[in-house]
Amino acid sequence: MARSLKNYRPKISRPRIPDWWSAESDAPDVFEEMTLQEHLEEFRDRIIKMLFAIVPAFIIGWIFSDNVLNDIREKSNVDEGLQTLAATDPLGISFQISLYIAIAITMPIILYQFIAFLMPGMTRKEKKFLFSSMPFIFILFITGASFGYFVAAPRALEFLSGWNSDILKWELTAQNAVTFFLRLVLGVGIGFQLPIVVFVLTKLGIVSVKQLRKWRKYAYLLLMVAAAIITPTPDPINLAVVAIPLIMLYELAIIISSVFGKTIIRDQERAEMEAKRERTELDVGNI
Repeated sequence: MARSLKNYRPKISRPRIPDWWSAESDAPDVFEEMTLQEHLEEFRDRIIKMLFAIVPAFIIGWIFSDNVLNDIREKSNVDEGLQTLAATDPLGISFQISLYIAIAITMPIILYQFIAFLMPGMTRKEKKFLFSSMPFIFILFITGASFGYFVAAPRALEFLSGWNSDILKWELTAQNAVTFFLRLVLGVGIGFQLPIVVFVLTKLGIVSVKQLRKWRKYAYLLLMVAAAIITPTPDPINLAVVAIPLIMLYELAIIISSVFGKTIIRDQERAEMEAKRERTELDVGNI
């Protein structure tokens, strides 16, 4: 096992336009058949490519880690600075912040590798649709992360620092502050992708608008639980700061799916192929 990993060389090719992207619309779809070993090798290659992208982004994150840490300190409402309880905390916290920044920077690459891994079982139009939706996924992630960074996280820390302030002394450790802050930012960023994710699932035929409306009360409950996990505070106001936007995004997802997701991609392809076959039979009959 160790020898095979030592001799392993990842398959890195120059970027090029995929064949299915420029193929004719009436060209037949070709589904790749892969063995379990080939799937595992493909998954390994995707993970390694993600790591190769994260390394330079980690260096960029390391450069800006001190600025982010200082900003978190200011938003944490501490006067004398954040505390460190372990000798390795200063270095470990810088690594933690750098990794979060690297993940945010490489999010498009991570999404691309994940979608590319699922591509062998998709039709040509489904592949185009998924890649066309990637910019919107990234934009929503940046929007949500910005909302978490500038609104949700500072609001939560402000409330917590003022709770029983006449009895308790607010002395926050750097590890707790950074973990709380960045986890909330990342969680809100992921949560804001709900509209595009639901829309994609609707277009692929995995869920329907009718099911989304039927599951509304369960979705609200799950979103409330997700908001409670993202903002682990007893304050209902902080919970509402995250939960209300998520619920609004779910309703927006239903509206978008009902307007633009009425036609499932594979059903549309099947109808086009049937119409083409009928035209061909009609032309042959006229001859």
